[in-house]
Amino acid sequence: MWVATFTWALLLGYGFFIYRVVQVTTPNQVSASEFFQGESAQGKPPGLWLLAASAAITWVFAKSIDNAASLGGSLGIAGGVGYTLYYLSFGTAAIALYFLRVRGGYHSVSEFLVSKYGGFCAKLFLVAIAIRLINEVWSNTKVFSLYFGAEGSPSYWIAASLVTAFTVYYSLLGGLRSSLLTDGAQMILAAVLLVVILIALGPGLVTQGLPVVDTDTHLAGLTFCGLALVQVLSYPFHDPVLTDRAFITSPKIMVRGFILAGLISGGFILLFSIVGLYALRFGIEGSPALSVPAFVGLPMLLVFNAIMLTSAGSTLDSTFSSVAKLAARDWSNHRGQPTANQAYIGRWAMIAVAILGNVPLLSIYLGDRIGPAIILATTVSGTMVMGLAPIFLLAFIPTARQLSFLLAFCPGLIFGVLRVLENAFNMRIFPLWIDVGAGRYAEDLGLNLYGLGLCTLGYLLGSFFSAE
Repeated sequence: MWVATFTWALLLGYGFFIYRVVQVTTPNQVSASEFFQGESAQGKPPGLWLLAASAAITWVFAKSIDNAASLGGSLGIAGGVGYTLYYLSFGTAAIALYFLRVRGGYHSVSEFLVSKYGGFCAKLFLVAIAIRLINEVWSNTKVFSLYFGAEGSPSYWIAASLVTAFTVYYSLLGGLRSSLLTDGAQMILAAVLLVVILIALGPGLVTQGLPVVDTDTHLAGLTFCGLALVQVLSYPFHDPVLTDRAFITSPKIMVRGFILAGLISGGFILLFSIVGLYALRFGIEGSPALSVPAFVGLPMLLVFNAIMLTSAGSTLDSTFSSVAKLAARDWSNHRGQPTANQAYIGRWAMIAVAILGNVPLLSIYLGDRIGPAIILATTVSGTMVMGLAPIFLLAFIPTARQLSFLLAFCPGLIFGVLRVLENAFNMRIFPLWIDVGAGRYAEDLGLNLYGLGLCTLGYLLGSFFSAE
């Protein structure tokens, strides 16, 4: 009884806090430039620290926090380090997008793709991005809703609906401008909550020492680290929340902001993996992000709930602003200053994806096989991205055109779909020799290594034949 009362009171408190931030910072009417580009009312772009805080908190999303704790709990310190390595993506994105801007003069990723590879290739990319954005909605609402009730319970659905509706509300008001400003407040709040968690759990780990895992588990953790290092070459280009922010400030401020964001968010994730290490050290079973606060007590449960709400909210509003831009500007490759009509289209796109993005949560009612298959299908976009590495990193090759794009993108897409089918139907499609390393990530590491090589070869062959 008391747990439920305090949990719902916390939700109301979070809502009031964000509402006040929006009320103070966002006028009743924003211009199209504010809505899409995050400019201030005076037409100024975001500053360095606002950009860094916003980019950082959008990558400290609820699912990433849950993953960091789970990996720390299952693989030990190597699991937390491996997940942190994904945050090197900020450096990859900063370098590649800097050169696209200063050498190519591009104002968005879609403009670059249309100019370099043609409209058809740009559309393929945007479809993959749209799947990713839909995936961001349900994966975050599911994580924080579990703190309010069991999956499928009335309280679970109420929490998911309320937070989604509230986030859509203030995103409709200010678009990217609202997202940037609330992200800054959410980053500060998340940092304070993390300090509270470290103060509560740190002494126990210091006293007992870090958990030691067996050799097989340690090797699996190192394999996961290798997988992360391979995927950071392609993964950042698949995140429109990140790449959209690469074009709203000057190139130099963008690079500095992204490096800061990578350090901040990567440090946050590494420290939060301590939750999993705590669970492993003290033999606490279940999902660490849920079981550890339950083990420690009600105050810690509320702190975890607050940090999940904060991280999920920051990711959702950023997702909605990216959806608006994709639907209203990127899909038709609009250039120049945004218009009021585009903002109108973008707002309706936000509402649509808020509804569509939560549909996969209904998979709980579709059975033991169909439900998980639907959830896995939404993650196809996350496994197809290996081909994006040469598409962006080798874009300086002058003869690389549409054929190069297709020969890099399509193999990654095929491998991703096959990997999801393996998981969905508990079957093995790829030969055993493809495995690299040990443990459950060996197939993924091998698939990404060989797949990246094949995608890169395809890209180079495309550029060779296009030169003829």
